[in-house]
Amino acid sequence: MSDLSQLSFSSSRPLTLGVELELQLVSLRDYDLTRAATDLLAGLRYDDRFGEVKLEITESMIEVNSRPRLDATAIAADLDGLRDVLVTHCRLNNIAVCGGGTHPFHRWPERRISPGERFAFLNNRYGYLSKQFTVFGQHIHIGVTSGDDAIWLTHALNQYVPHFVALSASSPFIDATDTGFDSARLNAVSAFPLSGQSPDVADWAAFLDHMALLQACGVAESIKDLYWDVRPKPEYGTVELRICDTPLTIDRAVELAAFAQCLARHLLRTRPPIAPASQALVARYNKFQASRYGFGATLADPIRRRRVPIGDALRELIDSLTADADDLGCRKQLEQLRALVISERNDSAWLREIARNTGNLNDLTRMAAERFASPSSYRPNV
Repeated sequence: MSDLSQLSFSSSRPLTLGVELELQLVSLRDYDLTRAATDLLAGLRYDDRFGEVKLEITESMIEVNSRPRLDATAIAADLDGLRDVLVTHCRLNNIAVCGGGTHPFHRWPERRISPGERFAFLNNRYGYLSKQFTVFGQHIHIGVTSGDDAIWLTHALNQYVPHFVALSASSPFIDATDTGFDSARLNAVSAFPLSGQSPDVADWAAFLDHMALLQACGVAESIKDLYWDVRPKPEYGTVELRICDTPLTIDRAVELAAFAQCLARHLLRTRPPIAPASQALVARYNKFQASRYGFGATLADPIRRRRVPIGDALRELIDSLTADADDLGCRKQLEQLRALVISERNDSAWLREIARNTGNLNDLTRMAAERFASPSSYRPNV
């Protein structure tokens, strides 16, 4: 057991970006999930130039991690390079790789836990929830210089959790059923005891005290046990946004990363007042609204004591980030997200439309895999 009271925060260059994507491995026979991750990695010939390819909790998942980068264009090059590697290698093994926050029709009891001490620990602690956790998310890391900045930014970003949910939602189907949610994936995450909003700790020292308490009580062994929507990641020197569904395309993943970087820059630059305790009163409700209704959600504003349509809030927010986007070189990515908000057609809307048109979820998954295989338009020299 590590001594969290002595845990130090590794300073990073401000606003450095990193992206993790959890991806589906599906059979080309019927496009159901397939148990292929360990064998796939064993035969993978890849030099890590774009980042890492790793196991996730079940054998039907694979995770890719970009390298730390300064801007969204470099992230696009990494993610597209990782996509190329996986799509090619999967094709040789008669499988496909796919985005999306949930697989539309797999049966969770058929999943197999991946080998490894960490995965065995999770399976032992959480039981059947471990296999039900075969859901797929995008995590975004943002570099900060200190632990105190990490705690402040964690609190500041928490109020924008529903915005990221609506923009990234890509999980309307579970167990061959339209759940009525745009992001049903988040219901699986919410089952874990340390999920949700981070506690209202004032600074890094207070966070370490909080972690020491959890450890002493046996609630958590490490920061990895915190399934918070936004959490500090001290070994990387980052704040990690963990709320997004895995998008259907690399382009959308890059746009979400650009949005996170612009928002973090704006918040750290302007240092607006934050109210973690007040935000906590409505956090679960606001996340539910975005998960359930996507761009049709209505958010509770506890400061002004009013209700706000999320579409209005997103347009206003994206417009306020224009100068930051120009300075960071990602204006195009933010404009694409603004157009997405206006259209009210996130990835969940696309999935529902294709399901209606094809009449079956096998073809839906096939088309989603084909969509993920498309090269990114943001990759340099494309």
